[in-house]
Amino acid sequence: MNHPFSADALAAAEALVGQMTLAEKAEFCSGQDFWHLADLPRLGVDKIMVTDGPHGLRKQAQKADHLGAHRSVAATCFPTASALASSWDTALIERVGEALGQTCVDEDVSVLLGPGLNIKRNPLCGRNFEYFSEDPFLNGHIAASLVRGIQSQGVGACLKHFAVNNQERGRMYMDAIVDDRTLREIYLKGFEIAVKTSRPWTVMCAYNRLNGVYCSEHDWLLNQVLREEWGFDGAVMTDWGATNDRVLGVRAGLDLEMPNSGGITDDLVAAAVQAGELDEAVLDRVVARNVALSLSAKDRQTPSITADPDVQHELARDTAAQCCVLLKNDDELLPLSTQQSIALIGAFAEKPRFQGAGSSQVRPIQIDTLAAALAEYTELMTYAAGYDPVYSEPDQALIDEAVSAAAAAEVAVVFAGLPGIYESEGFDREHMQLPPQHDALIQAVAAANPRTVVVLANGAPVEMPWVDQVSAVLEAYLGGQAAGGGIAVSYTHLTLPTKA
Repeated sequence: MNHPFSADALAAAEALVGQMTLAEKAEFCSGQDFWHLADLPRLGVDKIMVTDGPHGLRKQAQKADHLGAHRSVAATCFPTASALASSWDTALIERVGEALGQTCVDEDVSVLLGPGLNIKRNPLCGRNFEYFSEDPFLNGHIAASLVRGIQSQGVGACLKHFAVNNQERGRMYMDAIVDDRTLREIYLKGFEIAVKTSRPWTVMCAYNRLNGVYCSEHDWLLNQVLREEWGFDGAVMTDWGATNDRVLGVRAGLDLEMPNSGGITDDLVAAAVQAGELDEAVLDRVVARNVALSLSAKDRQTPSITADPDVQHELARDTAAQCCVLLKNDDELLPLSTQQSIALIGAFAEKPRFQGAGSSQVRPIQIDTLAAALAEYTELMTYAAGYDPVYSEPDQALIDEAVSAAAAAEVAVVFAGLPGIYESEGFDREHMQLPPQHDALIQAVAAANPRTVVVLANGAPVEMPWVDQVSAVLEAYLGGQAAGGGIAVSYTHLTLPTKA
């Protein structure tokens, strides 16, 4: 079997476990703190760091939290998963993974918690921006490419959230009832492809229950399917706070609880062994995989190429360009020309929304705006905000200003989409509509200038009641820190010849 860890790590880990006390073994069942695994200096086991970042490293330098409220170190923010999948370019995505891995090495991070490849079963899921697609085959191969890229740098990847985690509402307790064929063909297939073709170091179990059993203690899911059928021999960890019954989890093949419980669940595990309720050999297997993870990170995490922020930004821009999807282009309005006067409308053009909110939120190194990127190509451009970028409350004065600009230009480009308060980890959307201000703005601008292009910034599908009124629609998704430049230079979309 092609073990995900280094060749000798598991054997060395098993030898070390044989030298541990029961209390020490129990301590290795959970993290040392919010982001680190346990260490054991007397046996030479160092603590390692794991952290968020499916589309960019989110390493919190000071106080830790799960949903991103506290400041993290600056890192390149690449397009989110829904955008990456729209490129259909596995080679490109592997390059993104390599860049993520390089940043992890520089920041001494041993495991990057991603990618997420849950099926988009619910179009209103608030976290859909962080998942790839509705297609299991595409999910699996896109995820595998990202894993291979990350792990090529000696850093572990983590497939999440296993399994059937398709909504945010009630995610801590909801029960996904799925028949076996649907489960295997739709919800598990992407994980199977990624596990078998990329050998990730770790897999993260989901919060929810599956057919009545919490994923963190699901013997059929973790032991029978993931390990026995698919051959996975890496470490299984919880999502943060996803443990239900820690002793049952050990029996079911759950290796690592994150974050730590202040020793509470470790004591429960030790007590279960002492009472004869848990076979110590089962505990040994769990602990050995966690120790092997730490040893593999120590052995393999050697910097080869230091992350260059300028090179990564260029990659982020190229990737954003490849992720754009041209949905409509009547009369070949696009690409635009430097000879056309353009009214650029929409506050996202100057204050962009380029990533989702929650545990994947990255503090970008720099940001390209669409307004600045288009200004590099043409001098015949005016700008109107059209809406407030944060709340987008109804504001007729902003619409009137935009209509005046559109009427005076040959082409109007409206950059609209979903503000951050509309989609995030932690809650689901109530509907698929844009803010009423955005819809009203597009309709008013299109009435004033039929040569209107709509560019969308959103992590998940939206309704387009105005689609028949505009000439072109470009879906740009959440394109990362270089989204503005990527949209402007996108090869078949807004491309403008360089001005003389």
